Amino acid sequence: MKRQWACRNGHRACSTTGIHMRFRDRREAGKLLAARLVEYAHRPDVIVLALPRGGVPVAYEIAEAIGAPLDVFLVRKLGVPWHEELAMGAIASGGVSVLNEDVIRYLEIPDETIKAVIERERRELERRERLYRGERPAPDLFGRTIILVDDGLATGSTMRAAVTAVRKHQPTQIVVAVPVAASATCESFNDVTDGVICVCEMAPDPFYAVGLWYDDFSQTTDEEARELLNKVGGRERGMRNAEWGMGNVE
Repeated sequence: MKRQWACRNGHRACSTTGIHMRFRDRREAGKLLAARLVEYAHRPDVIVLALPRGGVPVAYEIAEAIGAPLDVFLVRKLGVPWHEELAMGAIASGGVSVLNEDVIRYLEIPDETIKAVIERERRELERRERLYRGERPAPDLFGRTIILVDDGLATGSTMRAAVTAVRKHQPTQIVVAVPVAASATCESFNDVTDGVICVCEMAPDPFYAVGLWYDDFSQTTDEEARELLNKVGGRERGMRNAEWGMGNVE
């Protein structure tokens, strides 16, 4: 697997001297990240998928710069009922379920409990799908090059679930693209993706939080996310989906 880490020396968004520099906001971070993705520009097989909500403004700038369609890829953690922070799996867009069999076996979680949690989280995922996509069907990811985008990676657990779920759609290539990430987290994606592209991965150790790398890390609203998705969707999605077709993984 190829690594494509890069810290742009001298830019305000990066630090190679231990001084904590930051992005102005997610939109600026996306523009800088787009400059690292020029090899994917104007390719009919490429689609940019954002992890909502914070990943949408970043992904919007990438999609605009490289002329690619933009959509969302939703992931919901399946928390252990008596310890919600501990994930026993995840569900994702397209009806994909990923279970952590080690956790399930160790805690002896009954099948009935797993099914109940999956059903609850699936209802929430479907609600959010309708919120962001409306009646527009999900894109077919089979045989495509997928650029998965978020506003940063700390532990990377959500992105890892997304990568696992996207892989089940049988794309040709999966690339993770983020403005900033903990270096150990980037390393952990080396064996599960076809590339990790990061504007600046030379982060302080310990990493602490993605938000420390932004001057403005205010929450992205549902309204902002929908507006940005619709902007790109109106220009690109119709043409690309007509060429590739629509569908879901069962």
